[in-house]
Amino acid sequence: MTTAGKHAAALMAVRRLRAAGFEALFAGGCVRDMLLGVAPKDFDVATSARPDDVIALFEHTVAVGRAFGVIRVRIGDCFVETATFREDGPYADGRHPDRVTFSDAERDANRRDFTINAMFYDPESDRLLDYVGGEADLRAGILRAVGDPERRFREDHLRQLRALRFAARLGFEIEPATWSALTRLAPLCGQTSAERIRDELLLMLTEGRARQAFELLDKTGMLARLLPEIDRLHGVAQPPEFHPEGDVWVHTLLLLEQLPPGCSPTLALAALLHDIGKPDTQTHDDRIRFNDHDTLGADMTRAICERLRLPRSTTDRVVWLVRNHMRLAHMPRMRESKRRRFAREPGFAELVTLCTLDIRASHGRLDLIDWIATYIEEVPEEQRRPERLITGRDLIALGYAPGPRFTEILSAIEDAQLEGRIRTREDAIAMARRMWPVA
Repeated sequence: MTTAGKHAAALMAVRRLRAAGFEALFAGGCVRDMLLGVAPKDFDVATSARPDDVIALFEHTVAVGRAFGVIRVRIGDCFVETATFREDGPYADGRHPDRVTFSDAERDANRRDFTINAMFYDPESDRLLDYVGGEADLRAGILRAVGDPERRFREDHLRQLRALRFAARLGFEIEPATWSALTRLAPLCGQTSAERIRDELLLMLTEGRARQAFELLDKTGMLARLLPEIDRLHGVAQPPEFHPEGDVWVHTLLLLEQLPPGCSPTLALAALLHDIGKPDTQTHDDRIRFNDHDTLGADMTRAICERLRLPRSTTDRVVWLVRNHMRLAHMPRMRESKRRRFAREPGFAELVTLCTLDIRASHGRLDLIDWIATYIEEVPEEQRRPERLITGRDLIALGYAPGPRFTEILSAIEDAQLEGRIRTREDAIAMARRMWPVA
């Protein structure tokens, strides 16, 4: 759904609510983004209508948070989230208010997280409703909590991470009282679900200003609490001939700085985690070395991904990238069969991107990446993954008994095929008979 389509659906929702006698306004992030000249991802509607009123007005609805006044309504192919104006009671669990009281727009604005996210907009009269000074903060480039910052962060502990993410993404300064509360309450940042922490960290990594976000995590003390493995990268010296940029922490920041907006979570996580094995593998014999840091780092990466409750497929890809990020350097010296198998791995293109960023964040010599680009151009996918010359069924027809030996035979035949030593089905059959005679 395009931005224009989402806007049209939200406008229809506003008009239907108003036709029924209710107040309805665009709210929150979409208002912020419109004032910034950025296309909103979604358009949310705040209204005086109660949840039952919304459900009665719209044919297709989903009560995603009825107790909190949140109803999703479907208009055409688009869902619009509507929320009843409300005040929040105490937050005993650091996530949800124990109770809410439906109220009006001004009191609703005053229970929100940051001033820049607490504005309303009337799409029919083109009028901004700003009860908290959000427009002034937006123009000044300031991130400020609504009301008492300590209260805001104690209500919902995830707001601490959201503050850092918004400040990084927008390039805003965090207002002093808000900053003071963030650093003072840093121990609370991990007291929410792993899934919520994971989602915020992934947004920090993929919104285009990952370095700034992680520098803020570091300065507030939240990094050491959420990702102690990354915090340990500080001060881990590297050999200057390969890493003139400095220690592993500086190197990691330079890598994060290169991540473009919208990059894949797997690439972003691998960029963050690729060197986490270095602190525990550092040696100082002839020079600083980190033998097998990729292997240890892969094991640590799996533990981190599981701790953050990442999907198995995402975890497996990130672990593979970390485990193989040093292997790419050996590619020009590999046997052709091994090289072709490596180049057809599902994550290979992402691995090349990771290693390109890795090199640019260190010595800057891209000869290896140029060599790989040439190789991929000269050896296209069909040559890296040719149709098998024979199969297990063929081996059975030749008199071989099914079993584990089949894997050995077929793999060796494929190696010979990839290296150009055999080219036809007859060549493959002759090789099998020669090297593995039928008993």
